[in-house]
Amino acid sequence: MTSNTFTHATDYLDAARELADSGRPTLARLLAEEASARTSNPADAARILAEFPGGSLRSED
Repeated sequence: MTSNTFTHATDYLDAARELADSGRPTLARLLAEEASARTSNPADAARILAEFPGGSLRSED
């Protein structure tokens, strides 16, 4: 059974890939942005965002 708890960047990244594979690119991008934000290495964060192209969908208030 799969856990629905997201505690690590890899959890968000795995879910983003699943959503991308199922034809939900917008949701995939949002999860990829969260994975990127939770990644301490800037090169890894950039790589994650490059895997899911598009502009930022996050709203920062």
